[in-house]
Amino acid sequence: MINYKTAEEIELIKKSSRLVSKTLGELNKRIEPGVIPLDLDKVAETFIRDNKGEPGFLGMYDFPNTLCVSVNEEVVHGIPGKKPLQNGDIISIDCGVLMNDFYGDHAYTFPVGEISEELSQLLSVTKESLYRGINKLKVGNRIGDVSQEIQSFTESFGYGVVRELVGHGLGRGLHEEPDIPNFGTANAGAKIKNGLVVAIEPMINLGGKEVEQAQDGWTIITKDRKQSAHFEHNIAVVDGEPVILSTFDFIES
Repeated sequence: MINYKTAEEIELIKKSSRLVSKTLGELNKRIEPGVIPLDLDKVAETFIRDNKGEPGFLGMYDFPNTLCVSVNEEVVHGIPGKKPLQNGDIISIDCGVLMNDFYGDHAYTFPVGEISEELSQLLSVTKESLYRGINKLKVGNRIGDVSQEIQSFTESFGYGVVRELVGHGLGRGLHEEPDIPNFGTANAGAKIKNGLVVAIEPMINLGGKEVEQAQDGWTIITKDRKQSAHFEHNIAVVDGEPVILSTFDFIES
């Protein structure tokens, strides 16, 4: 069952989402060759707690860290480790915050140093697909319109769209109804209504769509070991239109 949100609840989700945005901005200042992902995790936890939030992922389903850090062929749910980042890597950071009983949850894939044109295009297309999907999140459409837009745009570049992991509703729960796949059929799925709050998060592979789980029981990696990108925003439907609650401005400005 979809739990539609009031204006007041949407404002609280926005505050949590914006703390995630600010956290990602703080991490962006530190991402460079030689940086240790586990150190980024400590920075994030401290920053969130200093700003009166709680790390949303820490302890969720027994996850051991504040951040999901996924490097290169790691798609999502990577556990921050001690291996330094290298020039040419890409690193997806997914972060969650719980504040005022509501979650924020969004992600960005960062280049480390100088990356190849091939990877730069992967990041650009994946991020563009996110905004194209968001533009379909309006009253009169269905969830499948969002999914199909992301799939058709990214597959036109020959990329693989991950099937096993999807976006989701957001609110008092980190993962609520409805699921928001990054693949699907237009004019299918639940009708989009005012008060819907979701996390849309394309996970797009440079190679094939197939993924598998690493031995740590958490990290999802591409089967062909080609790189993967992941971008995520939190969005509310207000007056029939999508309103983005999170922002990349702290990273990109």
